[in-house]
Amino acid sequence: MSPTPAFWMIPSAPTPVGPFSHATETDGWVFLTGQMPTSPTDDSAPLPDGVVAQTQRVMDNLILVLQGVGLTLQHVVAVRIFLTEFKRDYAVMNETYRAYFPADKLPARTCIGVTALARDALVEIDFIAKRPD
Repeated sequence: MSPTPAFWMIPSAPTPVGPFSHATETDGWVFLTGQMPTSPTDDSAPLPDGVVAQTQRVMDNLILVLQGVGLTLQHVVAVRIFLTEFKRDYAVMNETYRAYFPADKLPARTCIGVTALARDALVEIDFIAKRPD
């Protein structure tokens, strides 16, 4: 029988923009909700300008959630990225994203072009991580 899932709200991470947990966990699999480029200290702060700054903020927010559940980027096994300006932003987002992972340990990934994101963000990213046995 599988254990009851855990639902995580991480005090150091930005307030979610909707009714959901920062992460859920079951059987050692941790699913991190997509993060927006919002400030972890000021919900009303404007979003950073441009996809590079927004990607950095999103990745930093995801790291806060990972830390809150006792994990790091080395535990991330899959990533989904959502871009509102796919053709324009894909290459520069990739450069920014790549800096967070070692070249020989890149998670599986999907990148999707979407028509809009909450708060008119340019990028949203979510993670699936695996807790060590």
